[in-house]
Amino acid sequence: MPISPDQAQEIADARSQQNTTMRATVPGMEAHLYTAHEVLDHGFIRVIDYMGDDSAICQAARVSYGKGTKSVQNDEGLIRYLMRHWHSTPFEMCEIKLHVKLPVFVARQWIRHRTANVNEYSARYSILDREFYIPAPEHINAQSVVNNQGRGKILEGEEAARVLEILKADSTRAYDNYEAMISDDGQDGLARELARMNLPANIYTQWYWKVDLHNLFHFLRLRADSHAQYEIRVYADAICKVVADWVPAAYSAFEDYRLGGAQLSGKAVDCVRRMLKGEEVTQETSGMSKGEWREFMGVIG
Repeated sequence: MPISPDQAQEIADARSQQNTTMRATVPGMEAHLYTAHEVLDHGFIRVIDYMGDDSAICQAARVSYGKGTKSVQNDEGLIRYLMRHWHSTPFEMCEIKLHVKLPVFVARQWIRHRTANVNEYSARYSILDREFYIPAPEHINAQSVVNNQGRGKILEGEEAARVLEILKADSTRAYDNYEAMISDDGQDGLARELARMNLPANIYTQWYWKVDLHNLFHFLRLRADSHAQYEIRVYADAICKVVADWVPAAYSAFEDYRLGGAQLSGKAVDCVRRMLKGEEVTQETSGMSKGEWREFMGVIG
């Protein structure tokens, strides 16, 4: 279970409180507040707080007061213009704070995005729970033969069963030893800050993660991409659904220009122009490396 009955009650209590405010609120985000959206086998994301909405982006772009223009269509057009031309600062006016429960190895990928405020659960102070990420059988893959940092075909049969058994056994044994080392039953017990070094990277941790919309979009562009590792991509996908309810116009532009769009190099644009003129262009005549050409062909089909 991603959340315990006690945690579920805490969430229900938090959602039962009502506060009045003069600042902008978004019905879609109010529905998300505090609710745990399950991810992987024990993980979740929760919206703890947010600031701003689509109109805040437009207000910042115009440096105006109130709601700016009265036309929603004009606001959507401005947001699309800002996204299309990479004008990022207006998107920085919106912020979101998330509570995330995730495996440590996913957290180590996630923390590479250094443009956020993070406060993580302390294993020096507290004892970590006996919760580990164990992949579902359909997510046990061999190493990719074309991508050194990716997955290949799904492992099947005895090999898949052997891998899953090793993951479960090693996780259990490591945690058993962790508990034995910190125990003060008949011994002094090892300090928690030292005992944690023996825990596996698939154990779950938690943090609060606060980020502005511009940097969140950058995170989502990389981590919601089909080439991202599955275990972090499912978190990004869950956040995408929340952001779509928070800033629908901005998310629509992001989805169109970033997630669904492609950036072409000068050489690639030149190749497209030559192709449109009827010229047959190959990797050898394109001026691109084999890797660049493969990615280019993936874009244009």
